[in-house]
Amino acid sequence: MSVYILGIESSCDDTSAAVFRDETILSNKIANQEVHKEYGGVVPELASRAHQQNIIPVVDKALKEAGVKVADINAVAFTRGPGLMGSLLVGTSFAKGFALANNIPLLDVNHLHAHVLAHFIKEPDQESNHPDFPFLCLLVSGGNSQIVLVKDYMHMEVVGQTIDDAAGEAFDKCAKVMGLPYPGGPWIDKLAKEGNPEAFSFAKPNIKAYDYSFSGLKTSFLYFLRDQVKVNPDFIEENKNDLCASLQSTIVDILLNKLVKAASDLKISQIALAGGVSANSGLRNGLEMLAKKKKWETFIPKFAYTTDNAAMVAITGYYKFLAKEFVTHDTTPFSRVVF
Repeated sequence: MSVYILGIESSCDDTSAAVFRDETILSNKIANQEVHKEYGGVVPELASRAHQQNIIPVVDKALKEAGVKVADINAVAFTRGPGLMGSLLVGTSFAKGFALANNIPLLDVNHLHAHVLAHFIKEPDQESNHPDFPFLCLLVSGGNSQIVLVKDYMHMEVVGQTIDDAAGEAFDKCAKVMGLPYPGGPWIDKLAKEGNPEAFSFAKPNIKAYDYSFSGLKTSFLYFLRDQVKVNPDFIEENKNDLCASLQSTIVDILLNKLVKAASDLKISQIALAGGVSANSGLRNGLEMLAKKKKWETFIPKFAYTTDNAAMVAITGYYKFLAKEFVTHDTTPFSRVVF
């Protein structure tokens, strides 16, 4: 008998709901929040208020598109954290109310676990291609940069992570310095395609083991621009494509060099990408080139499953449902990284 899972994602500024039948996606609806663009970043208070406005319409659309009635849902899965506390509270509260009203189980989902398990989403009438256990997943987003050893659906170990800033944050902060719109990562990716990745060089940190650091790169980039603008006030505008290409190349090199070391030491050739930054074309291309050289089998999610979405929450909820890992209604969200 099939299991129907409703997934709720509200960790940052995207309100999303998805409906799954077992491992197969039936719908995945997302409401974005345009209000943050004028502030150059997500404003937590505005985000939580927008979630309150969006969550009921988004869930309604997800159920209708899936052709599923509320009475058909076997359990509701929600993002418990990490994320913005106000945003998480909206999703958590809705999920609790939905579960209580319909007398169904509640499943809490770690946002980072969900990004990893997005690789196991099946689409109707399509063949599924996913990594075999164990595999390494390079999880890169606005808030996190990690190398994760994935042993099975529920058992994962972080073998390397950023000790300060995340790769996505480095993209966005450097983009802001150049006067690019928010979010800056996609803009850098777009302009980098027209630039020379070897035009400029920036600091690459020397961090032990498989950990990352991007604070030094941001400082190096900022000081470089400051010095160049003193000489030529139009330097950024005249060199924007090359700056973006060089910055992107540096970040990709930092990410992949650690991944190569981890894969070699752990003797793993199944490699996956996950998280919002996995949509970056430079990172995707770099991984594909490495795969040919290292004889890796690589897995890159569809763009729809790279950013925050409820599909990844629902698929994680499905595996937790099978394992009967339910939570009670006194469960509270968490804002900091817990893996």
